[in-house]
Amino acid sequence: METKKLAIIATKGSLDWAYPPFILSSTAAALGYEVEIFFTFYGLQLLRKKLDLQVTPLGNPGMPMPLGMDKWFPVLGTALPGMQSVMTMMMKKKMADKGVASLEELRELCQEAEVRLIACQMTVDLFDMDTADFIDGIEYAGAARFFEFAGESDICLYI
Repeated sequence: METKKLAIIATKGSLDWAYPPFILSSTAAALGYEVEIFFTFYGLQLLRKKLDLQVTPLGNPGMPMPLGMDKWFPVLGTALPGMQSVMTMMMKKKMADKGVASLEELRELCQEAEVRLIACQMTVDLFDMDTADFIDGIEYAGAARFFEFAGESDICLYI
């Protein structure tokens, strides 16, 4: 029986969008899938050694607001200075309280499970990123390299 393959394109660099690629990848790897994540544009933030990701409620109407804020707090208020930090702190606390693994832990789990983490070389060059800022064990390649894998994958997700 041929091994199933999962290909993920990770394009978001915020705290709330960082979890899906790592959770799905580690789960698929545990189920025996061969997995590859292609990190491009803002998704490259997920490969930094020092993760300093934020979450913003602005423009995210599906985000559950604490204390029923979505019923009484105006959407425009989420743009106030300091709200992003407050919402990030609240999200991190909620995740810790619920026993959700940290991003660093999930990322390490993916690497231990041999999930291939591919940094988009074009984006690294475009934004003049320093590869010394990225974790060890990742590959650098272009979109064509990703399509070699994605073209043969059973599941391909864009996150």
